[in-house]
Amino acid sequence: MSTGPTAQPLALILVPAAAVAAPLLADRLLRWLAVPTVVFEILLGILIGPDGLGWVRVDVLLDALSRFGLAILMFLAGYEIDFARLRGGPLRRAVTAWLVTVVAALGLGALVNPDPLDGAFAGLALTTTALGTILPVLRDAGELPTPFGSLVMATGAVGEFGPIIAVAALLSGNSPARTAVILAAFAVITAVAIGGARRPRPAWMTRLIRRTLRTSGQFAVRTVILVLATMVAAALWLELDMLLGAFTAGIVSRLLLSDIPRHTEEVIDAKLEGIGFGFLVPVFFVVSGMNFDLDALLGDPGTLLLVPVFLLLLLALRGLPTALLAPAGLGRRDRAALGLYGATALPLVVVITTIEVDAGHLPSSTAAALVGAGMLSVLLFPLTAQRLRGDVRPPAAVGGGRPRVNAESW
Repeated sequence: MSTGPTAQPLALILVPAAAVAAPLLADRLLRWLAVPTVVFEILLGILIGPDGLGWVRVDVLLDALSRFGLAILMFLAGYEIDFARLRGGPLRRAVTAWLVTVVAALGLGALVNPDPLDGAFAGLALTTTALGTILPVLRDAGELPTPFGSLVMATGAVGEFGPIIAVAALLSGNSPARTAVILAAFAVITAVAIGGARRPRPAWMTRLIRRTLRTSGQFAVRTVILVLATMVAAALWLELDMLLGAFTAGIVSRLLLSDIPRHTEEVIDAKLEGIGFGFLVPVFFVVSGMNFDLDALLGDPGTLLLVPVFLLLLLALRGLPTALLAPAGLGRRDRAALGLYGATALPLVVVITTIEVDAGHLPSSTAAALVGAGMLSVLLFPLTAQRLRGDVRPPAAVGGGRPRVNAESW
């Protein structure tokens, strides 16, 4: 059976090969430098893509798989966040710091760009935090059960959720009043979904989840995929970006599965991560590398100079407000570490710049410089933050399960 005129047999091999090679390279370098796998996925995509060796190009099939990868990436970001753990001081401080960042970044972008609107869009990429990238670092360092870990989690959660809302509002093309009405309608849909997810499940559903956990039925996984499809469809129906629907679907799905037995939840988590990080998410980042405008970045010294400039702006606009608005009792080294974690940004930088380039709001050269700065941030900032914090490995939580953090007093 033919797969269509746009299918590339070589791409069907090279893209998965790049996805396999990325964690291998990250593992080999681990003794010298902790490099997130996503960096290698993008670099390998550049290598095999049109601006590298030119072996493959982005066709209809790769583009579709990449979009699915983007949706599942945003879903998993929402799925990872437990807002109940972050309520109170950490969340309030994180929201305040992010709002300061938004005002500064959008204002600076509008001032330095001939087209104020396009400049504001460029500034939006500087308001993100790579929660999915820094979570493994925090987990491996034993930081998650600590009050400091709660602060970083809140910073990362707002640094992912806030920009997604901003993308939905600024890139929808609607008037401010219409956008407000649409967001309010989506908020109502979300509230209904969350209310349904928090209701006790009937006994038959729990039994079916358990009975099909390791069979071809896979009721729990299919239900989660249905939630993802429904929320994405709702966002698209309201003319919002699918990112908002996918992220919200993750939050709803986490609530939906919140009271199942821990061992069952772990199996479902592993299956969802296998679908996402084992298949679709690597395709998104490899394809993002294939779309990376390397010629524009290297062909103009001015564009190349933008990479360290954007890196410093991430520190100044995202990291500095996060550090300054940290709790009063936090030491200088911990404040600096919190700011560095907050300024770590890559996945959403790729997402936002891709959307803006497609919409004609951002030159591909500027997008390449922003992504380059994002790659440097995930290489440098978490490692520096770890060294500032030192070795923090608190005792494991009694009884197992997810670590419980009591940081409301902050």
